[in-house]
Amino acid sequence: MTAPQLSVRELQRQDIPFIADYWLHADADYMKGMGVDLSKLPSRSEWEAMLTEQIHTPLPDKKSYCIIWELDGRPIGHSNINKIVPGKEAYMHLHIWEPPVRRLGYGRRFIQLTIPYFFRGYNLQTLYCEPYALNEAPNRTLERAGFRFVKEYVTTPGWINFEQPVRLYEMPRSVFEQLTQE
Repeated sequence: MTAPQLSVRELQRQDIPFIADYWLHADADYMKGMGVDLSKLPSRSEWEAMLTEQIHTPLPDKKSYCIIWELDGRPIGHSNINKIVPGKEAYMHLHIWEPPVRRLGYGRRFIQLTIPYFFRGYNLQTLYCEPYALNEAPNRTLERAGFRFVKEYVTTPGWINFEQPVRLYEMPRSVFEQLTQE
């Protein structure tokens, strides 16, 4: 029995239907557990337009930058950053599309494979992530991946979220560089 092969790559046109399906067909309780306000979700055509624009926008000008997560060569999730300030900071998001692949321990490794794209592509000094405080999985995974807990507070973290308690994590560039040398 061979170990699963985890890989990452930049978003491509053929990934767009998978991402749209994830947002539009995921279980409502799962989405609420991530802090998503279902009434704020865009339509399929809006998702497709946003993601197509991302693909065609040069790296320094992207509003969001997406990395696809693959398990044995098959796309199963993604991570993206937004609130990008090149040379300074960005906010990361983590999504595994397929329920059977969640909670198998792949998240930490996917994060480790993904963050070089974010740090190097935008010369970031700090990478942040602020998951819903009541969603235990990403909070545990971020700590295991080397992120440092900063604080918990209430906010509306994104344009598709409801107001919620979030836990802010950060990874300074120095920690990223140390992790990539190991």
